[in-house]
Amino acid sequence: MLYLWLKALHIIAVICWFAGLFYLPRLFVYHAMSSDAPSHERFCVMERKLYRGIMVPSMIATLALGIWMLVINPSLFATGIWLHIKLTLVLLLVGYHHMCGALLKKFARGENHRGHVFYRWFNEVPVIFLLAIVILVVVRPF
Repeated sequence: MLYLWLKALHIIAVICWFAGLFYLPRLFVYHAMSSDAPSHERFCVMERKLYRGIMVPSMIATLALGIWMLVINPSLFATGIWLHIKLTLVLLLVGYHHMCGALLKKFARGENHRGHVFYRWFNEVPVIFLLAIVILVVVRPF
């Protein structure tokens, strides 16, 4: 029963984390398009609150609950290579998360040199991760 509670909480944390991963780069698009100081300050506040208040706690909860599920059920490692691929993708997603944090800091310092088109493409990266991870978990093709 504990495992099912952990799984439910893990899924909720993943949803919250992805909400931030989808929204923060979208804020970067709008931030890159803005040119006035009030907009810059407003976007900096929104980005910082989203990153620190939602994304970081959700990422930590996702990772902690996922690790806890693996500790409780280590036999998952013997179910095929799908889990190893999923965990690799999760590590890459953590890297993307930290890239978002680095970009947030650049915007805050006024050092962004990329345009909104870059951020529109950057915004699509989590979609690829989400598709791959969900397919690996549900379909288990390997």
